[in-house]
Amino acid sequence: MTRRAKSTTLCIATIILIVIIDQLIKFEVKTNMFLRESIYVADWFQIFFIENDGIAWGLQIMPQLFLTLFRLIAVGLIGYMIHQSVKHEAKTGFLICLSLIFAGAAGNIIDNVFYGAIYTESTPFTKATLTAVGQGYGGWMHGKVVDMFYFPIIDTYWPEWMPFVGGEHFIFFSPVFNFADASISCGVIALLLFYGKYLNRLLNGKKGD
Repeated sequence: MTRRAKSTTLCIATIILIVIIDQLIKFEVKTNMFLRESIYVADWFQIFFIENDGIAWGLQIMPQLFLTLFRLIAVGLIGYMIHQSVKHEAKTGFLICLSLIFAGAAGNIIDNVFYGAIYTESTPFTKATLTAVGQGYGGWMHGKVVDMFYFPIIDTYWPEWMPFVGGEHFIFFSPVFNFADASISCGVIALLLFYGKYLNRLLNGKKGD
């Protein structure tokens, strides 16, 4: 097997594995928990089921349909970048970083594109179930992203003597996220930390070492 074939296989396997894990977690949470239900694991970790229309970490910057289309375009560009990187025999670690980002984005796109059409609505009083295609809570391209990981590492109050925020509740690391978000974040962070210069050389058309 050539190096290019091995790299292609590695990227595909990484993407498939991440997407499967992400979707299995989301299925278990969505069909077994009420919306905003919380499962205590430790003082610093909870399974907390929420849904959002936004990008990673629950941020929302544009209407949901446009966001879904933006995601599809972004995944297409990342996929093209992976193809070009394999073609130029990029480093294995670099390809894994790109594959993590692609897989995470694809995992959340699945929620956006399909969940509204195939799941009933999750509420604080009813659990979602799979339903006939097209009979879901929102229709195609209008699904909500399922989030569940919550790490309130520090949950405390600001000291009373502090100006402006004294006595107010403070939680360090309050975002609720999913496995796909974590995959994207790990891929981006590793890419910037370990392959920043390599990425620059590749973008400038120079073949990797």
